[in-house]
Formats: sequence, structure tokens, C-alpha cells
Amino acid sequence: MKYMFMPLYTLFLRELAFLYFFCCMKHLLSITSVLVTLLFVQPTLAQTQPASASLTSPVQFLGYEPGERFTPHHQLLAYAQEVARQRPNRVKLMPYGKTYEGRQLMLVVVASEANLNRLEAIRTNNLNRIGLSDDKPGTVTTSATTAPGSTTPAIAWLSYNVHGNEAVSSEAFMEVLYELVSGNSGRQSAVAQKVMNTSVVILDPGLNPDGHDRYVNWYNQMMGRTADPTPFAREHTEPWPGGRFTHYLFDPNRDWAWQVQETSQQRMAMYQHWMPHLHADFHEMGVENPYYFAPSAKPYHEDITPFQRDFQQTIGKYSSRAFDKNGWLYYSRERYDLLYPSYGDTYPTYNGAIGMTFEQGGGGRAGVAIRKADGDTLTLRQRIDHHVATSFATLEAFSDRAPEVLTEFGRFFDDARNKPIGAYKSYVIKANGDLGRLKNLQLLLDRNKISYGYAGKAQSLPGFNYNTRQNEKSVAIDASDMVISAYQPKSTLLKILFEPTTTLEDSATYDITAWAMPYAYGLQTYGLTTRLTPTPANAPQVSVPVNQSATNTTQPYAYLVRWQSMPSVQMLAGLLNKKVKVRAAEKPFEVEGKTYPTGTLLITRTGNERFGNQLNALVQAEAARVGVDVTPVQTGFATKGSDFGSGSNLSLKAPRVGLLVGDGTIPTAAGEVWHYFDRELQYPITLIDGNALGNVTWSELDVLILPSNYNYGKFLNERTLSAIKTWIQAGGKLIALERAASFLAGKDGFNLKEKKEDESKKDKKTATVDSLKIYGDRERQALSDDTPGSIYRLTLDTTHPLAFGLADGYYSLVLNTFNFDFLKEGWNVGYLKTDNYVSGFVGKNAKPKLRNTLVLGVQDYGRGSVVYMADDPLFRGFWYGGKLLFGNAVFMVGN
Repeated sequence: MKYMFMPLYTLFLRELAFLYFFCCMKHLLSITSVLVTLLFVQPTLAQTQPASASLTSPVQFLGYEPGERFTPHHQLLAYAQEVARQRPNRVKLMPYGKTYEGRQLMLVVVASEANLNRLEAIRTNNLNRIGLSDDKPGTVTTSATTAPGSTTPAIAWLSYNVHGNEAVSSEAFMEVLYELVSGNSGRQSAVAQKVMNTSVVILDPGLNPDGHDRYVNWYNQMMGRTADPTPFAREHTEPWPGGRFTHYLFDPNRDWAWQVQETSQQRMAMYQHWMPHLHADFHEMGVENPYYFAPSAKPYHEDITPFQRDFQQTIGKYSSRAFDKNGWLYYSRERYDLLYPSYGDTYPTYNGAIGMTFEQGGGGRAGVAIRKADGDTLTLRQRIDHHVATSFATLEAFSDRAPEVLTEFGRFFDDARNKPIGAYKSYVIKANGDLGRLKNLQLLLDRNKISYGYAGKAQSLPGFNYNTRQNEKSVAIDASDMVISAYQPKSTLLKILFEPTTTLEDSATYDITAWAMPYAYGLQTYGLTTRLTPTPANAPQVSVPVNQSATNTTQPYAYLVRWQSMPSVQMLAGLLNKKVKVRAAEKPFEVEGKTYPTGTLLITRTGNERFGNQLNALVQAEAARVGVDVTPVQTGFATKGSDFGSGSNLSLKAPRVGLLVGDGTIPTAAGEVWHYFDRELQYPITLIDGNALGNVTWSELDVLILPSNYNYGKFLNERTLSAIKTWIQAGGKLIALERAASFLAGKDGFNLKEKKEDESKKDKKTATVDSLKIYGDRERQALSDDTPGSIYRLTLDTTHPLAFGLADGYYSLVLNTFNFDFLKEGWNVGYLKTDNYVSGFVGKNAKPKLRNTLVLGVQDYGRGSVVYMADDPLFRGFWYGGKLLFGNAVFMVGN
């Protein structure tokens, strides 16, 4: 487009040349003036095209037809920038952050000229109508909700490419943008005009640019002049870890509510900034599948409104109309449910919007073209067409019912503020001296715009005790207890995140079935049927030591840090990074009139003499950085328990940690550990490719972590295992998580065993009857052997270092039906007895296996140790209580 004025420009120069030589000299000055004007004005003319000028299409901009190859993220944004340059009265770009690898995150807002001119007023009016505010996290406006006017546009948000190797949706984004803006020249011009009359459309071209470019760059390198559809061609075998995940190998489509990843935090801040009325999430699935669109499969969460349920049907009708017209295959009401609260369809739904998922057959394996089992070739072009079709079907359905959507959206928040759903109208949360847990829960609430405050006064009221799961007649509420009222705009989301038991209308669900925040954070919580109005009093603050060197007073003998939650682990990691010598109390003790639990960190001046008077400033800085209480004491003499110099206290060293990654390991399992060290602890960790284990210098490693895996047999062969066992005997520590623990079970030298089934107790008649199965029930019968994610309270040996800091108990998110026997030689630190179940779906055949079974065990092995963890304490980064547990495994066990 930048050359469209050149023919006129060249012709004019020729005419100027003629005039220059044949006109009189008195005209020379004016002619030169015209020339100068043309030279400087011409680029300006090209910058903003008149409305009648044709818009640059994706093929004109890219130089290739969409579907011929994959487009890198920077080119997607460049096309959006070009469209915004040509149509500044219709398109607004909103950068909202960057990825871990430095790629730009951006929203593209498309609206009519009139609506674009008042875009900020549309946004703020929408927030005001539902009682929310931009001012600060959790702020609630006091003004009454006002009804939308007849000219109030609805806000639709379409998200593309949350999973990086499901790259078709970013290609579709360019065509959707072009069709929305191009006017009468577009194939969807009639629908686009209707949408622009009623709606503001927000497009996110790529939610996961790091994963997207990891896939796109690899595939474009693998493809030749044309795509090879042969299924076993190298371009259809994506290498580990694949492009699906973020930089740290998290699944961003499971992170909407938890916001562990920085990209999620930035995107969700923008989501709260807008609070759209509809959100559509575009994905891909296996090659042999056709296309999936709403209505969703069961189970639906019980709190999804009738209108939201009905609109699922509407989306299905509009989408099927487009697919029927073209003879394309599709299905609905299968597999993809609306339950787990941290998806791109459920999270918007629990925030009042219409939320939905679209799944196109293909994914990373499909590439540009692949031959399916039926002999047909699935092309990228076909996949683009399908996503474009559902994008516009969704927008048309939304546009046709826009006034109703706005009304129901307002009603959703009116009800939340005035008659909230659920039995509990208030939640009371006690810190019990552990401000780290409380502050991290507050951070989650802030990010989700859930308001909270404090009790303000002592009182007693009846309530439900989350720990005992019993209703109590009198709950003692302290003035400093945190209180969350259900009477607020985000009441529905609050109720779902805090529900002690999730109601399931169908057990065939796609994800975990329990997630209650009191259990995830390990905080004593009560649900009250009484409405409490929280006071905005300031939260309790942590204390750090006074800078003694600045006041010229006596230096403390030691500094004490209670070992109780993740900030304690961060404090230890920070001190070890700075080569400060730290000890940990193996037993409770009392000093200077205060009691301290097992695991308390002891930072003595003895052993840290090289820091001199700077030790106080160093400890103070680390404590302030992570937010922990530090207590200076003037003596190492304990009035109860062991003195600080006792050999029973653990001397903690800075371990050199390695993490096994690569083929065979589950990317997200490895990513959780990597992120834990690199971002949360800021402690060094070495990633070791499994195929390079034979090259490891074992003397340079103290801890090796085996994340959950698909197949460790590929590189943990007899020779490698022998080398690992020799290393452990010499003092190494092996931490085996989930399936890695299962892989080691029963192998020579490892004491972990699976329970043997007692054949003598089997009922042969029952066994014969059980073998008679109905083929049509095969999927549901398989569920009886599984638990997709349920909560159990572990029975703990809190005297063992693996359980330090967990005196108040630990709730485990059980993701697999493990069946481990208790260690005959070793320490059974955490286990399930017969009555440890708390919440979530567990199949009938899985229940007996999850009784009297080991979850956490430690085996002494020569001078080293093996830590078995049957479940994932770092699951998706949001299971906060597990972060201390994992810190114990790394830093406490074996010292």
C-alpha cells in the first residue's frame, strides 16, 4: 500500500521537468515550492487511507496465501499494526505486556468509528454497571447498577492460540480481523456490519507467543518446498517439549484463575479491565477428530445460570448453520465440560460472561497438511476456514441477542451483590501466625478482583469448619481475622473457588474435581451463614530486625525464622545463595520466653563471621524481600529443647540441584519444578536432558529430581540406575514425583512397593460377574478405576524433616490412583488411612486403593536418601501448601 501514489507522483515529476526547461524563470521559485511540498506530503498521504480505499489483505501483506505456511508471532502483530494504520478510526491496538522470552502481548480492538471514539467511556461504564472499579484490586463501587442504554454496545473477546502448537487459530485471527474491518469487500461483510452496529470486538492474536513461535519456527524449518502429508514424515513428529506450553512449560489454559504465569497475570489484568460479555477460546485437538463447538458436555457447574446454559445452545445453532452449509463434520455436547474454574470458557462464565471453547481437529501433528486414517488430507487452509466460520457465527449470535446479553450480564452482578448464591454469606480466614499463606491468598483475591477486609472486632458466630468439615455452634472470630463477604460483584467466583465440595451432575469430567482454596493454601477457614461486613483495616505486618549496626547496639546472638510456608523457603534459598550458614531446629524449643516449632531456621553469628556487622543488614534485606518475621535473640541457650549448638539441629547446605527433562518426562511436571526454582525461589537448578545422563559428573550434583513421566525406561536403564544408586550411596538425594515413584517401585535397591492384592479374599463369583461389561459403558466404567483430582488430608509424621512446618496438617491433591505399600525399611512420613478423603470424585475401584497407602516416604540409602512423593505438591503452581513440602524435600531431608 505504501506505493499506491507512485504512478501519479512519477507523472507529476515529468511534467515538472518539462516546465522547468520551457517556462520563464519567474515561475521557477513557485515550481520548486510545489516540488518540495510533494516530496514531503506524499508519505503522509499514504499513511492514512481514505475509507473507500481497499484494505490490505493477509495474502497481500504476507506474500503467501494463509494456509501455505505458518506465520511467526511478530508478523501477526505487524499485520494488525498495518490494519490499524490504514483504519485508525476502526482499530485500536492495546499492548498489555511481554512474555518471559520478550515477545509482545497485544489486544486488537475493532469497533465502529463512533464506538471507537468513546471506547474508554464504554469500558468504564461497563465496570460501573456491575459495581467494579479500576482504582485498586478488589475495589467495589457503591453506586447502583444502571441499566444499559439502547446504544450501549456489548463487548466480545475472542482469544486465539492459548496452546502454541494449536497454531491455526492465529492464522484465523488475521482473516477475522480483515473481514471485520474490510467493509463490503469481505466475505463476511453482512455479519461484520451487524456486529459493528451492536458490539465492540476484542481480538487477542496469540495468548502464548513463546510456545507458538517454538512450534512455528520448528515446523517451518522441517517443511520443504511443499508440505508432506505422510503421517510419519518428520514434520508431523514435534520434539519435546512441544509448542503447546509457555516458556516454563505451563499449560496457560489451566491458569486463568490461579494466574501463576506472568503472561496470565498480564492478560487477566486486561480482562478485569474490560470484563467482556462473551469470551470465545479457540483450540485444536487430535487429527482424526472433526470440529467441536458448544453446547458443552456435562457436567455443568451448578452455578451456571439458565441464560448462560441457553446461550450454549444458541452458539451451537449458529455454528451448525455455517458448517451444514459447507458440508463440514462437527460434534457438540461431548468431552469438553464446564466445571474446572480455570479454563478459558469456565472462568469467563463464572464472571458473568458467555464462555465457550472451539476445537478444530489437527494440532501440532497436523502441520500444513496431513493424511488422515480415512485417506482424506486435512489442510491448514481447511482448519483456518473452520475457525473463521465459528468466529463469525459466534459474533453473529452475540450481536443478534446483544440487548438480552447486556441485561443478563447486569442481572448476574446485581444478584451477586444483593442475593449471592451458596449457603455461606461470609468466610472467615485465620492466619494463625502464618502471614505468608494469608498474603499469598490475598494476592490471588486481588488478581481476581475479589474484595476482602478484616473482622474489626472479636465475636462468636456459628460456622462450617473446613478442617473438621463440621458445623460448629460457636466460632471464635478475632478482630484481625480476614473476612470475605459474599455480597460483592465477584460473589459467584468466590463461592466456586471456596466451595468445600463440588457438586457433580456427571463424573465424566475433563479435569480435577476439587480445588477449594482453604485446602490449597492450608488456611483455617470457616464458612458462615451470617453476613459480615468486613472493615478495611490494614493487614497484620511482618516484623524484621532493626538495623543494629546503625544504632551501635549489641549484635544479636542469632536470628530465628519460623519454618511455616513458602516465604520461609524463599528466605532460606536467598541466604544460601549469599553463602550464609543456616541451621534448622530438629525439635521444638523455647528461648527468651517464646516457643518455636521444628524446622525453625537458626542464623547464628558464629559460622558467619566473615559478614561482620553486615550480617544484620543482609538478614533484614532478605526478610523484607520475601515478607517473613525475623526474631533476633541474644542467647543460644534454650529453656526447653536443644541449645543452638546442639548436634541434633540440622546444618543446612546449599544443594546443587538437577532436574531431569526431555523425552519421557511430562513437560508440565518438569516445568512446575523449573519455575519453582527459577522464579519463585530464584535458586539455581540445572536442567539435564535424559539422553545425556551418561555424561553427568555425579560429584557435581547433590539433588536429582525426577518429575512425572510417560516412559523413563528409555534412559533410566540398568546402567544409568546403577550409576544413580552409587551416587545416592555416596550422599546424593533422589526425589521421585508421581509416575517417577511408580517407575522405581519394585526395582532393585528401591524399597517402594505396590500393594499386593490378597487373592484369598477375592470373591470369585463377584469377579466373574464384574467381567461382564457393556461396551457402550466402557468410558464410564474406566472412571471407576480413577480419580481425576480429589482432595485428601494426609496423616503426617511431623517429626520428620519432610513434614517440618506442617503441624496443622497437609491436604494433598490426589491425581492418580497409586497403590503403594508402607515402607518396610524407611520412613512413612505421609499416608492415607481409611478416613482421609475430603472432596472430589473418586471411582469405586480407586477408593480401596487409596486407603492405607503411602503418599510421602523417605528411604535412607547409604549416606544418601530417596524421597518418594506419590502426588504432585507443585501442581500447576497453585497448590500453595505443597511448596513448603517440596522445599522440605530439597533443603531439609538428608541433613
